[in-house]
Amino acid sequence: MHFRTTPDRIRGSIVPLMTPFTEEGEIDHASLANLVEWQIASGTHGLSIGGSTGEPGAQSVDERLAAITTVIETNADRLPVVAGTGTAQLHETIELTGRAVDAGIDASLIITPYYARPTQEALYVWYRTIAAEFPDLPILAYNVPVRTAVDIEPGTIARLYRDVPNFVGVKETTKDFEHFSRVIQLCGRDVIVWSGIELLCLPLIALGGQGFLSATANIAPAAHARMFELWEEGDLEGARELHYALHPLVDLLFVETNPSPGKWVLEQRRLITSGHVRPPLIPPTDAGLARIRDLLAAGERQLTPVDGFEIGTR
Repeated sequence: MHFRTTPDRIRGSIVPLMTPFTEEGEIDHASLANLVEWQIASGTHGLSIGGSTGEPGAQSVDERLAAITTVIETNADRLPVVAGTGTAQLHETIELTGRAVDAGIDASLIITPYYARPTQEALYVWYRTIAAEFPDLPILAYNVPVRTAVDIEPGTIARLYRDVPNFVGVKETTKDFEHFSRVIQLCGRDVIVWSGIELLCLPLIALGGQGFLSATANIAPAAHARMFELWEEGDLEGARELHYALHPLVDLLFVETNPSPGKWVLEQRRLITSGHVRPPLIPPTDAGLARIRDLLAAGERQLTPVDGFEIGTR
């Protein structure tokens, strides 16, 4: 919990971890712990669990908390841990967030309530209500309209940032790049803005964003961390080269619905025991696998070595 009082220090490449399952469909905590250790060894700057890449909608509150706990215990205060603790129901969101606070998270990502399509005023009340329950916990909105059918507008984020002391920012998973810029312009440069769109990670930093949660960091953590570090060092050309070099792996992750392609890669590299995804997702199709293999070959140089982290060798 070292970062709970200083959320501005949660910067750089924060990996949105996939949740490994056994072939039978149960959470594979040993594989999850292995991923955490590999990510830390690969230079990742922060850990996140419970976002869209982690299949939270296919898990119970108890299962989500168990995964969060495994990440926290394995991490052992080495890196900041940001947990996705939102659901479409207020009581579930408050329950999971409270239990995650007790487990030791540093900050919480709360997704905009999906399916209901609340108004901007309703979103304001939603986040203000949750934040009031946990006044010592940094709260960030998780804006992902492609999955929720609602977009939290920059003005609403600015209102929350102004009115709610522990509402500290937003993870923007929208391809509307104006959205990023207007959030920072309305809130001021101290607001925390993270990109959840893989190909906007580097551009957001140029606008003043503090980091990013890229699903591609699940298979190429070292390259993502280095891209941020090169920017911080003033080597824009080096950061730009990595940005473009990562394109094939970004495309790979979305050949079919994320995280199915990425889990297949993790299983092939023996970082997890199974690439199982829970319904309604399915494993990659034969046509998808052909495309995944082509993109994997194209982006192979950016894959992070797994030596010593293959399941069964540690």
